[in-house]
Amino acid sequence: MAEGNKMPTEENATMLQAFEWYIPDDHTHWKRLARDVEKYRDIGITAMWIPPPCKASSPSGNGYDIYDLWDLGEFDQKGSVPTKWGDKEDLVRLANTAEKAGVLLYADAVLNHKAAADKTERCRVAEVDPENRTRFISDEYEIDGWLGFTFSGRGDKYSSMKWHWEHFSGTDYNAENKKTAIYKILGDFKSWAQSVDNEKGNFDYLMFADIDHSHPEVKKDINDWGIWIAELLSLRGFRFDAVKHFSEEYLKEFITQLKRNVKEDFFFVGEFWKDSLEDMLGYLDRLDDHRFSLFDAPLVYNFSEASKTESFDLRAIFDGTLVQARPISAVTLVMNHDTQPHQALEAPIEGFFKSIAYALILLRQEGYPCVFWGDLEGISGEYKEEPSCGGQLSDIILARKLYAYGEQDDYFDYPTCLGWVRRGSWDRPNGCAVVVSNAGPGEKSMFVGEEHKGEIWTDILGWGQGEVHIGEDGNAFFKCPATSIAIWVNKDAPGRDQFGKFKPGKGFCEK
Repeated sequence: MAEGNKMPTEENATMLQAFEWYIPDDHTHWKRLARDVEKYRDIGITAMWIPPPCKASSPSGNGYDIYDLWDLGEFDQKGSVPTKWGDKEDLVRLANTAEKAGVLLYADAVLNHKAAADKTERCRVAEVDPENRTRFISDEYEIDGWLGFTFSGRGDKYSSMKWHWEHFSGTDYNAENKKTAIYKILGDFKSWAQSVDNEKGNFDYLMFADIDHSHPEVKKDINDWGIWIAELLSLRGFRFDAVKHFSEEYLKEFITQLKRNVKEDFFFVGEFWKDSLEDMLGYLDRLDDHRFSLFDAPLVYNFSEASKTESFDLRAIFDGTLVQARPISAVTLVMNHDTQPHQALEAPIEGFFKSIAYALILLRQEGYPCVFWGDLEGISGEYKEEPSCGGQLSDIILARKLYAYGEQDDYFDYPTCLGWVRRGSWDRPNGCAVVVSNAGPGEKSMFVGEEHKGEIWTDILGWGQGEVHIGEDGNAFFKCPATSIAIWVNKDAPGRDQFGKFKPGKGFCEK
């Protein structure tokens, strides 16, 4: 309840990317998430971004090779009934479990392309320069493109639309002569989408069969799907894949339809993966009326550089980032599925730096942090990795949930050692003091408030040794180990007994 005119301080929001690329294709991931959703909630996860739930091109496809939007693991198509992640019943059960636990679900929407067509279709094309998609490098001619989608396993259930060549703007393979190229599909009123990123002249085409979002049948089918899946799974948001590759104008329409027909307060975040703050801000300005967010790719690039540069000046860590320029629109992150080994970006952040990076996104005021499942639970398969932060990432998340509130005082006065204090709020008064170092052991004299005089603070991680006695003036010296972090909190603060209970690497369950 409010005290006088003071409203209760809302719990900090933290998103979990609830998958990683190399999870086994055992079709049980929806089950393991349903089993563990309360465990995640207890450490401070308030929302889960789940992987693409739609049928992929094969039973092991992660969903970015999307085949059928309307098949959530219900029909025998492309080699199996379930998706890699599980069947529709398990997905609905996960959604119900998350809703009961008070954890929001965001679905990964892959709306840019389709893969694994059921048949080839004859269409007229011209080849374009891969480095400048606006320049034709061939005359017009016909090809056999994999562009016919009949969905024989699903039939007309949920949607009767069958996809044909006219629903696409480009493709990359001619089955007639087995030639791979970027083929611009030609026809009346057909062109690359104009409201896309201008890299490579026009970056509409990314992969597979590129969807033409100007086609009225395409727009209706995708809009209907968005409303259907949002209602079915009680979704509270979407993560949009590859937004710089498909029409911004259509995305606005999709968002408007969802808000009008389902829920006004949806959360929307796009993957606009580019190390250009200027381009990201321009994109957000064009979607300004739609309360849109982007993953802070420039921040990840800064983390990568810092982790690979000896004595990197940490005072510059937020330079050129979205969280610095427009924190309300920034989803901050350290890793994701595309930055895992052998994916789009080659393992960009050295392991020692992850605890520093997570402290910088989880324990500060700015941005909406997203934790990577592989860092929390570990990565399986050929590229196996242990959970990051010495297995104590959960404790950093929990520190955010319990103590990272109130005013923020920064002590960014030394290149390789940063400190900051969260002063707490009227109803979450404990606060915390954080020190990070990317070189030798660090130490900061910081003011936590005279209201804390006489208190004894300890590092919740146990990495910073000893006790800190808060002086009569509210000041104290806080230390951290070399190339590490320390999170100092009153040793008697409520919640201190909750730390160290999360057991990472237990994310797998029997079928």
